[in-house]
Amino acid sequence: MILDDLDRRVLALFADQPQVGVLGASRALGVARGTVQARLDRLVSRGVIRSWAPQLDPAAMGYPVSAFCTLEIRQGRGHSPVVEHLQGIPEVLEAHTITGSGDVFIHIVARDNADLQRVIDAVVDDQHVVRANTTISLATRIPLRTLPLVQSGG
Repeated sequence: MILDDLDRRVLALFADQPQVGVLGASRALGVARGTVQARLDRLVSRGVIRSWAPQLDPAAMGYPVSAFCTLEIRQGRGHSPVVEHLQGIPEVLEAHTITGSGDVFIHIVARDNADLQRVIDAVVDDQHVVRANTTISLATRIPLRTLPLVQSGG
């Protein structure tokens, strides 16, 4: 989907002020309330806006250790058994199938380094996981962001 100027303005406003509401957005953008609602509905239906849920910070919830693991999995069964296993581990925040030397790339969190070992042990405790290579994140320099895509004319 190609975003027009009004789409970009709507997305930027809601990213900056998530609680603005449709009426507040229409006032701030200088367009009719119905126009804002129609744009939001279209952005949601096309998958541009995936969620209105709050963004949560794992560190603030007691999980300050963040790490990334590249998993090698047994060939022949596909990714589904491993993904199903990983979905049962709350500390696995996301998982991606990848190309290269590994098969699955995951982002995990833990309460401390000892807890990280527990999480890694849980990750590899599956017959389909052959090996895990883990890298601990020391600091997040650029958090997950999408607004620059919107602002670039996306």
